[in-house]
Amino acid sequence: MKLKEINRTAIQSWSPEQQHPIYLAAGTSAQQLDATFSTNASLEIFEFDLTEPTLAMKSCGSYSSPHRYHKLVWGPHGIETEGLPSGVLIAGGENGDIILYNASKIIAGDSEVIISQSEKHTGPVRALDVNSFQTNLVASGGNESEIYIWDLNNFSSPMTPGPKTQPPEDISCIAWNKQVQHILASASPSGKASVWDLRKNDLIIKVSDHSNRMHCSDLAWNPEVATQLVLASEDDRMPVIQMWDLRFATSPLKVLENHTRGVLSIAWSVADPELLLSCGKDNRILCWNPNTAEILYELPTSAQWCFDIQWCPRNPAVLSAAAFDGHISIYSIMGGSNDNAITAQADQLSSSFGNIDPFGTGQTLPPLQLPQPTTSQNTVTPLKKPPKWIRRPMGASFAFGGKLVTLDSINPTSQQPQQSAGRIVHICQVVTETDFIKRSNQLQTTLTSGNFLEYCQTKIDAAQNIFDKTVWSFLKVNFEDGARGKYLELLGYKKEELALKIASALDGNCKSDEAIALEKNSSAEENAEPPAEEISDLDEIPVDEEEPVVEKTSIIEDSTSPSKDAVNLKVSKDIDGLITQALLIGDYEAAVSLCLHDNRMADSIILAIAGGPELLVKTQKKYFTKTQSKISKLISAVVMKDWLDILKTCELQNWKEALAAVVTYAKPEEFSSLCSLLGSRLEATEDTELQAQACLCYICAGTVEQLIAYWAKAQESNSPLSLQELVEKVVVLQRAVQKAQGGIAPDMGALLAEKMNQYASLLASQGSLETAISYLPTNTQQVAVQQLRARLSRALGQQPAVAAVNPSEMQNVQSAAPAAVPVQTYTPVQPQPPQPTAPSGPPQYYHQTEPLPPSFGLQSPVSAAAPASIPFMYSQQYQRPQNGWNDPPTLHRVPKKKKIPDNYTPPAPITAPIMTPLGDPSTPVPPAMQTYLPQVPDQPAAPSNFTPIQQHPLGPPSRNPNMPKVNIEGAPGAPIGDVIKSIPTEKITNKPIPEEHTVLKTTFEGLIHKCLAAASDPQTKRKLDDAHKRLEYLYDKLREQTLSPAILGGLHNMAHSIESRSYTDGLNIHTHIVSNSNFSETSAFMPVLKVVLTQANKLGV
Repeated sequence: MKLKEINRTAIQSWSPEQQHPIYLAAGTSAQQLDATFSTNASLEIFEFDLTEPTLAMKSCGSYSSPHRYHKLVWGPHGIETEGLPSGVLIAGGENGDIILYNASKIIAGDSEVIISQSEKHTGPVRALDVNSFQTNLVASGGNESEIYIWDLNNFSSPMTPGPKTQPPEDISCIAWNKQVQHILASASPSGKASVWDLRKNDLIIKVSDHSNRMHCSDLAWNPEVATQLVLASEDDRMPVIQMWDLRFATSPLKVLENHTRGVLSIAWSVADPELLLSCGKDNRILCWNPNTAEILYELPTSAQWCFDIQWCPRNPAVLSAAAFDGHISIYSIMGGSNDNAITAQADQLSSSFGNIDPFGTGQTLPPLQLPQPTTSQNTVTPLKKPPKWIRRPMGASFAFGGKLVTLDSINPTSQQPQQSAGRIVHICQVVTETDFIKRSNQLQTTLTSGNFLEYCQTKIDAAQNIFDKTVWSFLKVNFEDGARGKYLELLGYKKEELALKIASALDGNCKSDEAIALEKNSSAEENAEPPAEEISDLDEIPVDEEEPVVEKTSIIEDSTSPSKDAVNLKVSKDIDGLITQALLIGDYEAAVSLCLHDNRMADSIILAIAGGPELLVKTQKKYFTKTQSKISKLISAVVMKDWLDILKTCELQNWKEALAAVVTYAKPEEFSSLCSLLGSRLEATEDTELQAQACLCYICAGTVEQLIAYWAKAQESNSPLSLQELVEKVVVLQRAVQKAQGGIAPDMGALLAEKMNQYASLLASQGSLETAISYLPTNTQQVAVQQLRARLSRALGQQPAVAAVNPSEMQNVQSAAPAAVPVQTYTPVQPQPPQPTAPSGPPQYYHQTEPLPPSFGLQSPVSAAAPASIPFMYSQQYQRPQNGWNDPPTLHRVPKKKKIPDNYTPPAPITAPIMTPLGDPSTPVPPAMQTYLPQVPDQPAAPSNFTPIQQHPLGPPSRNPNMPKVNIEGAPGAPIGDVIKSIPTEKITNKPIPEEHTVLKTTFEGLIHKCLAAASDPQTKRKLDDAHKRLEYLYDKLREQTLSPAILGGLHNMAHSIESRSYTDGLNIHTHIVSNSNFSETSAFMPVLKVVLTQANKLGV
């Protein structure tokens, strides 16, 4: 592709690799004239700037020279020492002159630009080259076999590489070896090439073709192999490029033959030795692979010869070519198109004239009509293979399962440089979360062995805080005998210690505060009462004797039910605290003893005969109606077994006591629900410390889903180790619940399935594929879980499980259907060749009762005379959009032979023209022009999911409604009036969308409604209305469940991004779905979703 262009008839030279920015020097060429026959000469420097869109290059400096040049080279001498910041331009003149120019001064516009010059040569200097190892050494060649080696540090006294070759001849080209600094090669038009050794100061070898038809125009050394060089022949009888190896100098190693006329110049790329440029008299510029003699690239050139071609040292993809048509063209071998440059040039030319009136005629110029070139003329194909500088020397990529694939190159040996380098591929397992994998393996080992007691004890010993230690202690209790007793011990209630406290209280005559106050205010008669231990019969206790006690306690007048105030279960150090502890651990005997000791007669009696006969019920009701103390509600709950009310009303600060009470008294069938209730109350409180205790209640209840929900809400980080913590606890709790249920595994909820899927994904990313698939839930229909299971199965070499359908079940279902009502089936129509189309709405299901004429290609005809056992056929065809996403699907014409009923009577022939206007309801319709789609009489509109196709026959235009009606009868025997009635149609109800996919319809339609509310442009609203209708394509596929799991997963991800208003992410997901799925499966609805997402992003809804 052409990048830049210079309108000069000149020789050229690129700036050295060390120079930035890149410059191109152009000197007036000797023995050439331009179109003006000017004899002036100049040396110009142009800047190569790719940021400018035009083809012209900016001139940075110019110097008017009295010399014309045969050769121009730009050396880096002086750049590093900063004496010559832009290097040295070395020019070979037509009179034997060699001139050194200061390039930086030419760029700066200085007049004194010549550093030094010499007239040592006797004729024109046609050959120049700079040593790439010692940049101060320059070789030059002229007439009479003159070759000089110049030292730029001492320019006055050159040296010769050896004695002159005989017979004397002109030196056409000269080049330093790219690998050995003291080797120099020269060539003459006679076809002979000489190789010089400057250390020996002598000629070491001559290379020539035996045909004696080689006229050497240029030579170049191999950048990598020191003994190889190429020679170019300018003879039209032998337009070849010969590759020689000095180790086998008897004949050429390879001959490159594709030019039809002589080769004028060659250039071997230093950046890639497999790229060799050549240009010749056949107006062609070819890029060769010299190792295989294959043409890799051909540049588009003009109709003139190109006499000089060079690679850019700094940008290896850029080259320049100087032609006899007066242009120096800059190309890129990476391909591309010149359309932008051509258009910009045409626009610049057109803007120069504008809308002027050049001839004063009062008329402006017409618009500029440019020829439209074909794409093949402007677009250039790139190289057949990537060049060396952009090939990847090494690479790495992560694969599924935590695998890292790396590759690197094998450096070829010097004896085999032409062979392509080999590649070594390494596959290794990368584990970034070592602690996570270690703990996961421990958990997996425990699950396999079933040694949960040891595992929980290990976790207890390794716990970093008291709470984690308590959690694992509660989990461990599930695997021990007497779990409830162990729960009480963990809650701090030990029967042995409590027995000692009660014995000490009884011996020490400990009293509660209420008892002490009662003793101070009571009379001496109270001292004569029998001890509480001697009361054994409740029938002897009169109710009136309880009135003094009731007066001293909190009394609620006219109360018929227990108070709903919060219950205080706090354990104190007095008698009440001991009674509470005794009741919490179920020690009735101790509780009754304490009540008797504290003169709480009613409490002792009620506790003594809890669950007794009718008198107990009567006494309980009266006692609880009039008595209100701190623990009366607790006593009521113990006796009445009403723990639900206690858990609803107790103070959450006393959660531990409430949980202990449930552990002690709750029935097995209600234990789980009561613990879950307490946990829910703790989780709903604002106290973070109390919220954390909810998980203990969930552990006791064995409700894994609630534990997961709490953890997901309370977790502050999403690190792998935090997820591992949760999985460890959840898995252990699952096994505990399974053990408690007799080996029956508990049901897995959606949230737990999501966490297990996340955990399995994390394990898979670390390479633990077998462990990951063991954690995936099997009783869930989540798309993400199914996708991950499929990927893991493929990675492990397993076949994904496919749900099979039992044929007998299908037969039972079909046989159960009534014979009068045919089983409705939906049969998709196979794609047909394109036929003339008719516009229609979104494809619907059509109920067919009669065969259709050939013009209705969308439906599959079914005979009306078929028996009732044959199901009616419904068809739905999705077509790829023909012109755009908004085009209706094509209706294919499927010709079918109409079945003629046995009782068919042909209509009477038409003997008169039918003049009745279209649309007249009183006019009969010929049978041949009736639509066979049924109509429902007296129905104002068809349902949204049913769109009958109507096809109007050709005929005269509709009658003007203002004209009077004229009754025109047809031929004799023809039907008139309302003889033909529309055939009634059964209403078809669409299948419901599966429940797991209804969120898609809700989300997409909600987004469209938001966009319609925000849009003000009528065109946008029309797009959205049409998109709303065309989404029925998607809903029909969801109803039929014909979409693949990958597409369904992508649609759900799009719905999530829409809910979070991340429309850009939704468009990225859309692109991923389209690029990785069958086009025919998604073409009906994916363009619609893209329009909706684009409009939503634009409107910012």
